[in-house]
Amino acid sequence: MTRPVTAVLVEDEAQARLNLREFLDGVAWIEVVGEAADGHTAIDVLERLRPDLVFLDVRLPEFDGLRVLERVHHAPEVIFTTAYDEHALAAFEIGALDYLVKPFGRERLLKALERIRRRFSVAAGSPAAAERLNAALGPAPIDRLYARDRDRIVPVPVREIRRIAAQGDYAEVHAAGGTHLLHISLTELEARLDPRVFRRVHRSHIVNLDSIVHLRRYDDRRLVIVLSDGTQVVASRAASEKLRSLAR
Repeated sequence: MTRPVTAVLVEDEAQARLNLREFLDGVAWIEVVGEAADGHTAIDVLERLRPDLVFLDVRLPEFDGLRVLERVHHAPEVIFTTAYDEHALAAFEIGALDYLVKPFGRERLLKALERIRRRFSVAAGSPAAAERLNAALGPAPIDRLYARDRDRIVPVPVREIRRIAAQGDYAEVHAAGGTHLLHISLTELEARLDPRVFRRVHRSHIVNLDSIVHLRRYDDRRLVIVLSDGTQVVASRAASEKLRSLAR
């Protein structure tokens, strides 16, 4: 990089902004050029200063962080900072450099800065944050999820998901690499999955059709779905009828 990366800090808590400034002190290739404490001000600052990078809190007064990105014409790279992780799916689908869950320390931030170095070292022409946001919140099926694994957020390729079960208001994803609990409802997640591959077979279950080993009769109206990991799911009557139609 031939010049510093300019950055804006968007946090509603003054102490959080101060902590970020202190963490970034001594990072010679980043120059903090502005701050904002609410969504309205953030839009103004981002449009006026046009920074390369924004550290963006998800929950803000007036507009949340995702809505801020929808409303700005300038599209900086993004590192989300938040005390909550339920927006990780959308955050990573737009190509956020990282998603820092508070409280985080300097060491965790420095790991995120490595992603910044890599992103700004690649050639120009990759989709801007605004374009990635439209893709994330738009109708097209997603091809990966992001889930919390202790102190990390890990990618989960959608093709590796065998089934998804409702756990209250959350979705429990069963994939080849393990089981993950996402802070998103089963209905919300279903809307972002490819219906040619994933089928809602019960009010509390979605299955990957490619993971079905066989179907067998459960009773006069319902089928049992046997998946590649040995799991058995009883389909609803309506879903069973649709599954029978696939074999006709």
